[in-house]
Parts: sequence; structure tokens; C-alpha cells
Amino acid sequence: MKNALLVGILGAAMSISCSTAKTAQSNKAEFLKLKGDWQVTSVDYDKNFKVKPFDEGADAQCFVGSHWRLIPNNWTGSYTLNGGGECPSVIQPIKFEVVNGNEFKFKKMLEGSKAKAVTVGYSLNLISQTTDGFSLEQNIPSNGENVRVVYNFARTGMK
Repeated sequence: MKNALLVGILGAAMSISCSTAKTAQSNKAEFLKLKGDWQVTSVDYDKNFKVKPFDEGADAQCFVGSHWRLIPNNWTGSYTLNGGGECPSVIQPIKFEVVNGNEFKFKKMLEGSKAKAVTVGYSLNLISQTTDGFSLEQNIPSNGENVRVVYNFARTGMK
């Protein structure tokens, strides 16, 4: 009787762990589709607010036209702001990860820093994804309120 109970418990535990592993593997496969070069085609938010994402000191509209390179096999990448007008020219290496299948987290990597030493980062939600585009959503505090900001990406190369 005890052996039958033990076998039942072990069987249930193994089926749960396999199911969780398959879900995680499926989520990772979806995010591997993000590999490549991307351009932010638009940034949507309530224009009544002044929004400066990712501590760049630049208005969210400065991210329109920015280039993002994502390399999921080692979870590294970068983004480049083109500059011009009131927008700075920035090349920023990042380390990113995907959590729970829909949370895109990244941290800015400063020269000479190691990812585990960087404790501050950004969390965005993946709200849509196709082969040639995806959208990330971020809530940014501004004037005591949270502003919903959506970054729309289009593939520019390397699948």
C-alpha cells in the first residue's frame, strides 16, 4: 500500500515537472523568434505626459527609429538611438531575459560591468508578437500617475 502511494506521488510529481518544462521550453521558443535586428516604428502613449523611458533623459519619441539587436542564445543585445534635434545619440548594450513567457526584462550594461552586479533594470510586457513584429508595454510613472507606453517593433534583418 505504501509503495503504491509512493509510486502515485512520484508519478504525479514527474508529470507536473515535465509539463512545466514543456511550457518553459515553449515560451523560450517563442522568444527565440525575437532574435535579430528590430526598429521601433512607433511609441504610443498619452501625449499629455512627458515620458522619458529607460533613464536616457530623452523623450519617448526619441525611441522611434531606434535600432534594437536581440541575441537570445546568450540573452545579450543593444539599442541605438539615432540622435538629432533634442534626441541624444546613444548606443546601449543590454542583458535581457524572458520571464513567465510574456515579461521582457532588461538591464543596461555599462562598460566593464558584469550582469550579476547590475541590480536595476526595466520590465515590459510582451503584448503581441508575429514573425515580423512585436509590441512591448511599459508603465512609467509621470507626475504621480502611471502612463502606459507601447513600443512597436518591426523586423529589419537577421531572423
